[in-house]
Amino acid sequence: MKKSALLILALAFGILGHAQDFDKNLTVARSSYASGDLENARFAIEQMLGDIDVIIGKEILKSLPVKMGTLTYNEKQDNVTGGGGAGLFIHRDYGTYPKSANLEVINNSPLITSINAILSIPMMGAMMSNENQKVVKIQGYKSLLNKSVNTETGKTSYELQVPVNNTLVTLKLDDTNESEITSLAGTIPLSKIVQLGQ
Repeated sequence: MKKSALLILALAFGILGHAQDFDKNLTVARSSYASGDLENARFAIEQMLGDIDVIIGKEILKSLPVKMGTLTYNEKQDNVTGGGGAGLFIHRDYGTYPKSANLEVINNSPLITSINAILSIPMMGAMMSNENQKVVKIQGYKSLLNKSVNTETGKTSYELQVPVNNTLVTLKLDDTNESEITSLAGTIPLSKIVQLGQ
């Protein structure tokens, strides 16, 4: 109950920053609904949900680490979008090529179902697995780790996909090894992401 109240309070303060758009969409939704224009009422509500997704996304972005190992985040590359019913998308880059990483948080990701199937159904996981894919645990969450080797440079990259409830957290790291990516993934505030992304 306390967590819900805190989240609502945080959203309320965040919405105050976007109050004009939110209030405008709320007014449009109410008047459209009252006049029987359900299409415009629905559109205005979808816009309000998108605004709330952005507010939540910005709170999650604030909680993400500014450094991953020796890689510093690129503030200008931070991106948060909200799609109303489609959920939210958060992107953060770290470092510069050839040693770089990116972190994405996607709420209601369409990949969640297939990743959870691989992680939870042993037979499905065995059918889908190969020498470049394995299941690991990150902060208590079963996760899918994919390895790829660039045939031109010989450098190894990893992609770690961590499904937490209805949110997919993906960390990609170039020129690395399994130990480094799992260590860096330990710095991601998964519990905070779960709390805010619900």
